[in-house]
Amino acid sequence: MRTKWMIAALAFACSAATADAQTRINDDGTVTFQYHNDSAKTVMVDVQFAGRRAMTRDANGLWTATVGPAAPDMYPYCFVVDGVSVMDPENPQYFPNEGFKNSLLEIPSKSGPLPHDILNVPHGRIEYVHYYSKSLGATNHAVVYLPPRYMENPQKRYPVFYLISGTTDTEEVYFKVGRVNYILDNLLADKRAKEMIVVMPYGNPAKLKLKDAAVTQLQFGGDVFSNDLINDLLPYIDANYRTKADADNRAIGGFSRGGNQALYNGLTHLDKFSYLCSYSSFTSTDIPNVYDQAAETNKKIHLFWLGVGTDDFLYGNARDYMQFLDDKGINSVKEFTSDKYGHTWMNAKYFLSKTLPLLFNKKAAAEAMKNGKPAPAATGNEPQFTPGVMARMFPRPIISPEYTPTGITFRFKAAEARQVQLMCDLTAEPVTMERDSDGVWAVEVKDYSFETFRYCFLVDGTPVCDPNNMYLSPDAGFKFSIADNPRSPFNFASQGQIEHGRVSYDLERQEAWYTSPMPRGGRSMPAFIQLVPGRGDTMESWFKVGGADAIVDRLMSEGKTKPCIVTTSTLDFMQGMPQMPGFKIRTLRADDYPTWTQRRRALVRMLLELGREPAPQFPGFGQGGGFGGPMM
Repeated sequence: MRTKWMIAALAFACSAATADAQTRINDDGTVTFQYHNDSAKTVMVDVQFAGRRAMTRDANGLWTATVGPAAPDMYPYCFVVDGVSVMDPENPQYFPNEGFKNSLLEIPSKSGPLPHDILNVPHGRIEYVHYYSKSLGATNHAVVYLPPRYMENPQKRYPVFYLISGTTDTEEVYFKVGRVNYILDNLLADKRAKEMIVVMPYGNPAKLKLKDAAVTQLQFGGDVFSNDLINDLLPYIDANYRTKADADNRAIGGFSRGGNQALYNGLTHLDKFSYLCSYSSFTSTDIPNVYDQAAETNKKIHLFWLGVGTDDFLYGNARDYMQFLDDKGINSVKEFTSDKYGHTWMNAKYFLSKTLPLLFNKKAAAEAMKNGKPAPAATGNEPQFTPGVMARMFPRPIISPEYTPTGITFRFKAAEARQVQLMCDLTAEPVTMERDSDGVWAVEVKDYSFETFRYCFLVDGTPVCDPNNMYLSPDAGFKFSIADNPRSPFNFASQGQIEHGRVSYDLERQEAWYTSPMPRGGRSMPAFIQLVPGRGDTMESWFKVGGADAIVDRLMSEGKTKPCIVTTSTLDFMQGMPQMPGFKIRTLRADDYPTWTQRRRALVRMLLELGREPAPQFPGFGQGGGFGGPMM
């Protein structure tokens, strides 16, 4: 049976992630990292505030190291097992990224809450959206934050902050690592920020294209990202959310490459953005009609905010850009740190907490701009970001998985490994991979599949997710990589120009809710489908692995099913409520099916059956912005 490799891998994960292997925060501020692995020869912990530290092994295969103390914050870390980076299988929090895969360590403060802490305040909602991008020629995606009271007043409109993450980051990073939702929740509860929508785009959409994927992600002006942002994402957000669609009510900002993208697109579209924020970045000094028309430019910008760490490898470039603005007479606010480990997400969160209170608050922004200081004088010793630094930090990527007409090729670099095997749904047993002269192991699986499936590499006995694949299965324990064939009928990239529903996550109740596209003016109540997660699944699994939203989108576009609401909720709130005639809840339990392929097929059968049934008609639906109205 093809699932027995999964059983073996999960058994390993359970043995490696036992209660005695949990990382813990000590009273003195130090951190004790623990990791269980019987087969490893050497293990190190690699954590942002301490670098790599050797771990010691006891007789039971438990590796331990205590490091620190460290300042309260969130830090990425991983274990380096015989030279290979491995996420902590005991930690559910991870760093979404195109390349490296790290877990997240959260050190609480004893002297009061941190800006990003999860406090007992009203929380906004997080939505995952898909939209067809004409600029991209494919479906793109973004994450959207809605303020806590967004659903209470259907007439109220909100300003929008477009927030872009850095090089190799995904659209999830400002949510899962930058914690913008919790920072803003806390500020709103204290009445220290304006209510706003935050849109988090994917900063490297060229990677999603089926062709021309080699377009550089650092190119600006006429590039894929800029065209998509201005011509596709902005119109989508304004059409699907209650926005204030003018320059006074739009902000744009970002970290690292995202800061570069934000500044460039903001400065070249001052008719659309009046609040500009750069976190650890800089941008082109050759933008016509901006720098040489300082008086006009200053009138159009309410806030021009620039922050960088003095220990950041981009500090020299960022300082030079600040000096350039000063020389041109362009007003700006400048902030510097020296205690957050340079080019890090500790800085990104800190800069967010400083700028969010200024956005869409003309008085506060004007006061900050009035008090802006000139750039510090150059010393000649500032680090500069050069092509050589770029090449060292971002070497040529290894493509894995690679889809070809003959099969799927998987690759993994582990020069010192003795054996690497591929473990996936497509093979009955683990498949041994072959190593080339560069230490890259590869294998082609010719049992071609258009299905989404999970896989990992077994490196000298240790399961490792694919570091070259940005898609991770959001499992409760060990996190497998996801192979999502771009030519699958249920892959968003292949669906063409169709309408898409939205997935929202209730972070307090740990529930996912998907609402399909709704016809305008209809009086039919949408069907209710309950998807029960399986053992080891999370609220995200039915969507990120099962593809439930993509399946409904596709079948609705083909007229084969009806509008529906899909949820992983237990629906406890519906107990005791009067049921409408003809209304029923359809339920699908993941544990009733041993594989995701069978789960997806069961969902397709349920949706096709729904499409053949007459829809109950209920007075009131489809009127006044109800279920039949636009999803706003």
